[in-house]
Amino acid sequence: MKKSEIEDYCTRLVTPIIEENSYELVDVEYVKEGADYYLRVYADKEGGINIDDCVLISRALEKKLDEEDKIDNAYILEVSSPGLTRPLKKDKDFKRSLGKKVEIKLYDKINGLKQFEAILKNYSDTDITVDYNDDEITIDRKDISMIRLAFE
Repeated sequence: MKKSEIEDYCTRLVTPIIEENSYELVDVEYVKEGADYYLRVYADKEGGINIDDCVLISRALEKKLDEEDKIDNAYILEVSSPGLTRPLKKDKDFKRSLGKKVEIKLYDKINGLKQFEAILKNYSDTDITVDYNDDEITIDRKDISMIRLAFE
């Protein structure tokens, strides 16, 4: 399976676990770091996710993954909070971050900038608008390599 197929597969397996326990699925990623593969699930809930929540999700997901055994490579399963500097990927992430400072990395420079922090003012399916030093900049979402809440 390709990376995206593994992530989609894991998302399908973990979603019922997440929903049954009133959590929010923030992201699923499958990455290779050094010699190891990692299957990471990021979850959250109102008031923040704790270690017991992560253990509950991990055990239930591990059982489903082992039953179906569709991932060819050995991997390390990690379930955690997305952290304070979580990437913005879904519309709900952008909505939650309106008016907040975000860190943006672009594939190519726009207005001489490739990496900067700005205030998120608006978003749509296709672009975002930020306030950078009192200048309003609109950026196509496909031009953004990474956007997340800025650490203050």
